[in-house]
Amino acid sequence: MIPALAMRMVRETDPRLLWKFAYNFGYKGMRSVQRFKSRLKRGEYFPPFLYISIINSCNLRCQGCWVKVDGPRHTIDAATLRRVIADARAQGNSFFGLLGGEPFMHPELLQILGEHPDCYFQIFTNGQLITDEIARELRRLGNATPLISIEGTEAVSDERRGQLRVLDRTLVGLDHCIRNRLIVGVATSVCRTNIDDLVNEAWLRRLIDRGVHYVWYHTYRPVGEHATPELALTPEQVLRVRRFVVRMRRTLPLALVDAYWDDQGRALCPMATGISHHINPWGDIEPCPIIQFATDSIHGPRGLAEVMGSSAFIRDFRETAAQTTRGCIVLERPDLVQALVVKHGARDTTHRTDGAGLRELAAMRSRHSQHNPGNEVPEEHWAYRFAKRHWFFGFGAYS
Repeated sequence: MIPALAMRMVRETDPRLLWKFAYNFGYKGMRSVQRFKSRLKRGEYFPPFLYISIINSCNLRCQGCWVKVDGPRHTIDAATLRRVIADARAQGNSFFGLLGGEPFMHPELLQILGEHPDCYFQIFTNGQLITDEIARELRRLGNATPLISIEGTEAVSDERRGQLRVLDRTLVGLDHCIRNRLIVGVATSVCRTNIDDLVNEAWLRRLIDRGVHYVWYHTYRPVGEHATPELALTPEQVLRVRRFVVRMRRTLPLALVDAYWDDQGRALCPMATGISHHINPWGDIEPCPIIQFATDSIHGPRGLAEVMGSSAFIRDFRETAAQTTRGCIVLERPDLVQALVVKHGARDTTHRTDGAGLRELAAMRSRHSQHNPGNEVPEEHWAYRFAKRHWFFGFGAYS
């Protein structure tokens, strides 16, 4: 279905945006991974993809959200982000994921995009603040793709996200993006209340008809201050999601993204492979977004590459995770996460001072993640198989 998807992209998106995507994300992204692999051979680490939460505030209050959205607002300002991106570009990086909170609440978001025309940004958003004016500006800038979160049907969305008419408002923002010929995706955190509605072919065909170009299925992780473990998928449901994604990749003219499996269907963790780490709105450098502890920060005299490359905390997390499981160490072994936090004296990066973060870890029970030995589902489509084999796999982490 790759030719059909390519034809859709040509017909439905601005040609200049396609060129920016192909060059800044595609070509430069491949070069970034090759440089990452070269660094690994020298025993050096710097992730080829950085995910940066630029603000903690949000206009929604979603079930199970691990971000502390109801406290004082914190942002990474444009000047600081300019330095971080420059440090990453010096290592060959060109792709950045921007998260929140809600990134479109950041007053300098569009300025940030405009200052880095040679980079590509994926903006994780609920879409409700994307007006037609903002979508037009995104088209003018040309270097960003909104990834709009949809968590269920009307009733489920209202329940999951803490307000009424959430889905309607999100679809308005999605339609603004589509009318302005942006490359646009939809993300879903799959849980027990939305798996039947959104993990099915009819839903994906609705998105195609609407003009969506890619879909990213996450599996819900019950962590943080407001963890909701009753929403977590069973092992059988996680396997169902994997089988569905693999089948739809050879069926529909739609790109489907996942971050949890390699080309052979073996589980992996992006943090354990070293392919991505996370920076939060306070500037703390975390192993991944759901591990809200850190010993290092982007604030200080040292460059980002030096800080990340010398971080014993991140290195220990990466190595311990890879030696323990091909899945998620946070879900499977919260006791090891707690031990690593204590060992390195890591601070709670939600900036609570009452020890709540460690208490939450101590209260977590071990549960299943994407690691399911004996039930691997290999990629069936050659393009996904090739891409994963060369640019998104274990990188020797599990050898």
